[in-house]
Amino acid sequence: KIQLCAALISKMISNFTDFDIDDRLVKAISKLGWATPSEIQKRAIPPALEGKDIIIRAKTGSGKTAAYLIPLIQKILKNKESNKPKTLSVVLVPSKELCKQSYRNALDLTSYCSKLVSVVDLGNSTVQSSSSLINNADILISTPSKILAHINNKTINLKDFLDYLILDEADMMFSYGYEQDLKTITTSLPKIYQALLVSATISEDIKCLEALILNKPVILKLEESHLPEKEKLNQFVIKCESSDKYLLIYALFKLNLVQGKTLIFVNSIDRCYRLKLFLEQFYIRTCVLNSELPQSSRIHIVDEFNRGVYDIVIATDEAVVINTNLSNTNQNKEKTKKNKKAMKTKKDYAVARGIDFQDVDNVLNFDFPETGDAYIHRVGRTARGNNHGTALSFVASSEDQKHLMMVEEKLKTDVIAKENALKPYNFKIEEIEGLRYRVNDVINSVTRIKVKDARFKEIKSEILHSNKLKMYFEENPKDLRVLRHDKILKPTDQQPHMKDVPEYLVPSSLRHIMVKSKRKRKQSNIQHEKIKKKKTDPLKTFKYK
Repeated sequence: KIQLCAALISKMISNFTDFDIDDRLVKAISKLGWATPSEIQKRAIPPALEGKDIIIRAKTGSGKTAAYLIPLIQKILKNKESNKPKTLSVVLVPSKELCKQSYRNALDLTSYCSKLVSVVDLGNSTVQSSSSLINNADILISTPSKILAHINNKTINLKDFLDYLILDEADMMFSYGYEQDLKTITTSLPKIYQALLVSATISEDIKCLEALILNKPVILKLEESHLPEKEKLNQFVIKCESSDKYLLIYALFKLNLVQGKTLIFVNSIDRCYRLKLFLEQFYIRTCVLNSELPQSSRIHIVDEFNRGVYDIVIATDEAVVINTNLSNTNQNKEKTKKNKKAMKTKKDYAVARGIDFQDVDNVLNFDFPETGDAYIHRVGRTARGNNHGTALSFVASSEDQKHLMMVEEKLKTDVIAKENALKPYNFKIEEIEGLRYRVNDVINSVTRIKVKDARFKEIKSEILHSNKLKMYFEENPKDLRVLRHDKILKPTDQQPHMKDVPEYLVPSSLRHIMVKSKRKRKQSNIQHEKIKKKKTDPLKTFKYK
């Protein structure tokens, strides 16, 4: 009945003003360019404004964050106008990156009432030591472990002040090692408060959390695909030998078969650096994103990628692999114990899940994901909103073949994805055999020692930037743009003749693409030079005051 009622209400809502929310909220929403509420917002916001506990199940990119932030901010503004006693709202997320993301979303929505509504990100190290900021906060955004530390230190009092509790990406909480933290937090909660669970899936963990923190919740479960419809997302598979993967990725980039912002997923951190070292010898610049990098570096890399500073990011999703492979069965208890240490170091990191990568044109699975869920979470980074995208996966071993079958089975159960099967990418490997000698020479030069050295050098460099410059960049945010993460790790290994592919090696069927790309690049360079010249011309830049 509740589901049906929510569906009927959603049909009656066509604009954010239909929610009868504060004008300042409507103004902030308009500034963000949101014309109409998404389906999950239409269904979730009315019962949330009525004070009901809710479980929201919807895919990433469907507007879940705004679905809980809008009623939360509305409630705070209403309480302040009626001079009610101060209350506290808490948003719990499983990773520091998601803390930062939710914090920015909250700042955007409170842009016209920021003096009334104070938002604090407990994942920020400078905030953790500022008791005045925490005490004056209306909305606290944190991981469970961070807020528990404050509860234990008695710098946060949930028992007397908590009014609104949200668990975002709730299905990831237990698998990231927060089960005990959440159970401890529930002992500090008041008897009466409103709670929302927001999740991409409804699993046994969600049912356990429901019993812990919810009271007769409304369950909003959209019948939707976890992947975009086939008109927006093209999914391809290239079946090849393991030795051909480097040849293929070289050809895809240097022959301009892959263009635009690209996320490359691999299954290990070593693989990240091996691939980066390989590509940089062909003058293909990339960034590496993994759980070993400092949190501030990871957040900055995502921000710069979203702003278009970098075109290619090589990422691992170790946290997702741990998440989807662990179970609570007796057979897996030993495996769980062995993975506890790994989970502890990786639980603040999540690339494939939750992180808001914007305008991703391509997702390239250099290493095929190990589960159907991991595949969906990776591929779900592209073709979001009104954008189109391509997902290309290499299947290179019998193990990959098994994983591919699991993915295909998973997609058959999806509402839309079952109509959007993985198609073979028709690539004639014999046409690029002439490039193999270049690729093999470079692969042989990327030794295990070089990978280890590069990994150590990169992490050391990022930690140095992170520790020394964090405070400076907070005071001078514009200077943060100078810090780049796609620097060449081994500049001495680069050879000028490797930068371009000689015309005689380009397959005849692809030469027209190369010609178009060169022409486009030349036009772009001419335009860039014109802009540069104009900026340095004193007659055109002089301003009289």
